[in-house]
Amino acid sequence: MGGRRGSRTQRKHFKESRENVWKRPKTDSSSDPNNPNSNNTAWQPFATQNPSFDEYYKEQGLVSPEEWDAFMDMLRKPLPAAFRINSTSQFCDDIRSLLENDFMKSLQAEANEGSDLEPIKPLPWYPDNLGWQSNFSRMQIRKNQTLERFHEFLKLETEIGNISRQEAVSMVPPLFLDVHPDHFVLDMCAAPGSKTFQLLEIIHHSAKEGSLPDGMVLANDLDVQRCNLLIHQTKRMCTANLIVTNHEGQHFPGCRSHKNISNGSETTNKLEPSINQLLFDRVLCDVPCSGDGTLRKAPDIWRKWNGGMGNGLHCLQIHIAMRGLSLLKVGGRMVYSTCSMNPVENEAVVAEILRRCGGSVELVDVSNQLPQLIRRPGLRKWKVRDKGVWLASYQDVRKFRRNGIVPSMFPSGRNYMDPTDNSQKSENVENGNSEDVAQPDDPVSSSDNLEEEVSDLPLERCMRIVPHDQNTGAFFIAVLHKVSPLAVLAAAILDKSVSAQQNLSTKNDELHEKWSDQVTEEINGLESSSADGTDEKVEEVASEADGKISEVASEADEKISEVALETNLVGDGPDGVALETNSVAAQAPADKKIDSAKAGEKRKLQIQGKWRGVDPVLFFKDEAIINSIKTFYGIDESFPFSGHLVCRNSETNHVKRIYYVSKSVKDVLELNFRVGQQLKITSVGLKIFERQSSKEGTSAPCAFRISSEGLPVILPYITKQILYASPADFKHLLQYKTIKFADFVDAEFGQKAANLMLGCCVIVLREGGKTSSDFVQLDTSTIAIGCWKGRASVSVMVTAIDCQELLERLSARMETEKGTLAQEISGEPDEKQDMSGENINLNGGTQC
Repeated sequence: MGGRRGSRTQRKHFKESRENVWKRPKTDSSSDPNNPNSNNTAWQPFATQNPSFDEYYKEQGLVSPEEWDAFMDMLRKPLPAAFRINSTSQFCDDIRSLLENDFMKSLQAEANEGSDLEPIKPLPWYPDNLGWQSNFSRMQIRKNQTLERFHEFLKLETEIGNISRQEAVSMVPPLFLDVHPDHFVLDMCAAPGSKTFQLLEIIHHSAKEGSLPDGMVLANDLDVQRCNLLIHQTKRMCTANLIVTNHEGQHFPGCRSHKNISNGSETTNKLEPSINQLLFDRVLCDVPCSGDGTLRKAPDIWRKWNGGMGNGLHCLQIHIAMRGLSLLKVGGRMVYSTCSMNPVENEAVVAEILRRCGGSVELVDVSNQLPQLIRRPGLRKWKVRDKGVWLASYQDVRKFRRNGIVPSMFPSGRNYMDPTDNSQKSENVENGNSEDVAQPDDPVSSSDNLEEEVSDLPLERCMRIVPHDQNTGAFFIAVLHKVSPLAVLAAAILDKSVSAQQNLSTKNDELHEKWSDQVTEEINGLESSSADGTDEKVEEVASEADGKISEVASEADEKISEVALETNLVGDGPDGVALETNSVAAQAPADKKIDSAKAGEKRKLQIQGKWRGVDPVLFFKDEAIINSIKTFYGIDESFPFSGHLVCRNSETNHVKRIYYVSKSVKDVLELNFRVGQQLKITSVGLKIFERQSSKEGTSAPCAFRISSEGLPVILPYITKQILYASPADFKHLLQYKTIKFADFVDAEFGQKAANLMLGCCVIVLREGGKTSSDFVQLDTSTIAIGCWKGRASVSVMVTAIDCQELLERLSARMETEKGTLAQEISGEPDEKQDMSGENINLNGGTQC
């Protein structure tokens, strides 16, 4: 969430100080709190109070005076743990049934017997009982067997990806986005990735069974380290419909292309149109914020909190939100959210967005959605706190503080001028500059004579979640609908911005042309020479030119971006004028680019350009490897290979992993190539094939094995190297990891395994009543694992934790089936066998 960006957690403080707690002798007088000369540096619980906090929110009227004590008491209590069941998991129904019929009932029974335990319970407002909440201490978990079992279950399912731990209020924003399976969704400030995972769940859950969704999620974050956390979080989803990028949200690339490429030539492709600009159907704008809504889980915020924290983030939040709206399609929806309670970061930002958009964006009333979620309407009046002074309007701002306090922080958003200086007012409006506006010298005395401003915008349509309503954290959410292209703020400001862009672009074109001409002359001179080493020199000159042209383009992009940001015009201009800062090198006129023919086709194209430290994203087109994979696994021709495989290494012989991308991601990658690779992509696609590195693997007919993550996608299309195992043999594989051909319970299965080619194979669990010769219909409920067929045995290629989870799930299913069968044939104990006719020991299985 926004407020945790860059903050330190309680756990980190505890780690730093726990050595002083445990290693200091008890008789050490220096640690005596009653000794005035003691140097007590031991860790102490965080103080859960801050007078400035009380004063600030009492003045803002966040809650009524009657409920203030309840509000503060709840803020001082630890936050209950919350989690979601992954709705796309194969075992979603099993997990939900286990929670409802086992853990919840067991804990409820203990509570009824007088125990102080609270049962786990589903969040009443989250659809389909997929969101849950629990409230236990570590001490309770250690002492209670049911809780300990539940805790282990939760850890296992979380690591597998069947469950995601996430704060309850953090689950709310994606639910109001109204995401469909064909939507392009942008998560602007995505790390650590809980909401991104949730968005992917929604897209996949509502997609057609057995096929990839037509939509995608593009998750972006400013910080590279947080991007890694985001990748780790979403990797458990195993999706081909995700791109992770690393950009500043307010400067996210527009990726506008005016050309459509088909078959290597520039054409207008009417049969299969591709996207020419990266626009989104839905945008989640969970911006960086002060984060005081997370006080219950991050109590260190109490000591750091001050009334000016929100003021410093206000303008950044506006810029990110405006950029999100500029990337939103007309008719699309954006959710703006923060985990802050401060109206300067919430209602003030939403009000300024609505003012700037001038009717192009409306605030949606969603009060009738999720009726069981208790929420409060947004505020229409508030004050601004600056250096210990309350400000009722911008007119109260002291002159030397006008750089930090801006008009948009106040309910009306008005920039008050000196009424006696009309010339100054005219000049400031024209230049978009308010620095020289005359202000009263005594803001305190003047504010006493002013009424509080009240916004005339429908801010009550926003929603504010407060902790004591449903025992949660605090959150703010606003749903925005884009009804038309963004309107202009002021013609003079727009003219200034466009003029500055044109000047910078013209200058860059001149530099580009100069370098192009210079390089062309040098290359021509080298080609006319008969000296040895001409090819190397041509490549050297071309490479140097690439670097300098890229450097010029990068500098120009930065300057254009700065101009656009300074004038607050980061969206669409009037009459279709685009203000996105596209790569100048990519948009240079054709007659000003270096003619590759003149370079004797020796010049190498730049692949990843300016994104240093990030591996390039390349379409994998090695037909020899692709055909070997198709032949070895007998992959049906209906499986879309062409254009859907990508890698991160330009040298085919050294490619270790091949990733699969959906049609939507493929289109975005193609667009990114056309516009000069403006997207800095840190992760893309689903790992589907992985090169064998073992000694035995290198001698296999196919050098690539199917990865566990990509197996569900390609499974329905495999016709070779695939076997169907009985429940007994499948369970034995999971238990013992390696089994010799002769040791399988089903001798026919063992013989079939021996007849497979050396290399990767797929073992599918068949239903108990079927034999190995029966046809098995593969669908999303099919359970299969990747294995390695060696010279004398079959070994699983699944992690230990995945094996453990599958074993527990299969044991539960077999037990249910066995119980059902026992009821059906009650009175005939000698026939209590597994449906396959084989006795199975559910606790350990038959020894091989």
